[in-house]
Amino acid sequence: MEEFLEMDLILITASQVLRISKFRIKAKYEVVVICTRFQRRAMSGPFWGRGSIDRNEALVEQLENYGVIGSQKVAEVMKTVDRGYFVPEGSPPYIDSPMDIGYNATISAPHMHAMCLELLKDHLQPGMHALDVGSGTGYLTACFALMVGPTGRAVGVEHIPELVAVSIENVQKSPVAPLLKEGSLSFHVGDGRYGWPEFAPYDVIHVGAAAGKIPKPLLDQLKPGGRMVIPVGNIFQDLKVMDKNLDGSHSIRTVTSVRYVPLTGRDSQLKGF
Repeated sequence: MEEFLEMDLILITASQVLRISKFRIKAKYEVVVICTRFQRRAMSGPFWGRGSIDRNEALVEQLENYGVIGSQKVAEVMKTVDRGYFVPEGSPPYIDSPMDIGYNATISAPHMHAMCLELLKDHLQPGMHALDVGSGTGYLTACFALMVGPTGRAVGVEHIPELVAVSIENVQKSPVAPLLKEGSLSFHVGDGRYGWPEFAPYDVIHVGAAAGKIPKPLLDQLKPGGRMVIPVGNIFQDLKVMDKNLDGSHSIRTVTSVRYVPLTGRDSQLKGF
């Protein structure tokens, strides 16, 4: 039987080339694909598997070694916010893989968290406001809170009440707990497609599920000069970066292909979409 290459892992890009790979398709055809390691990682398997990393600091060092983390700022945040506090009990916290957190939801793989933090880091300065849509177990929201500090505001919105409760419990065990107590970090039960107007406008909006199109309420709540990172698409999805210009217009670029759970209503999610 002829073997086929799974082409959904290959992304052709005009950006900086980090690797040239040669693949064989069927028995007699060859194709040369130029792609960045950073982009290929988004849809390929983990950098490392179960049991090979057993400390959060080692996880961050591996992400630095693979070039996913490129800044000291992101490295320090991910070392401070231990992923082990935010995965379900009994799950291996430091493998590079998404994990089921119940309710047909997942916590993203570490390389995806690192990628999003790198894309957003310049907009996560002290005093700024950040919104995390589909905040899950609270990991990325906690990272945002640490970056914007006590004078800023980090808001997590999640439509599963049980996950909001879990997020709060997780943060209370972490070094970010004082920010939760002081109120600069908060979690709310709500439909993230409508954002969270109370603390808008936001310098950063991150969406942790794939939308068919970018929801207008999120566009409206993004501050001029702000940045949104959101996966867009249904069967085929792309991670998009949207920058809102000072005049209210916006520019969008594609970072990589990804695979996220859909951004949908609570009932649809609980039914398995």
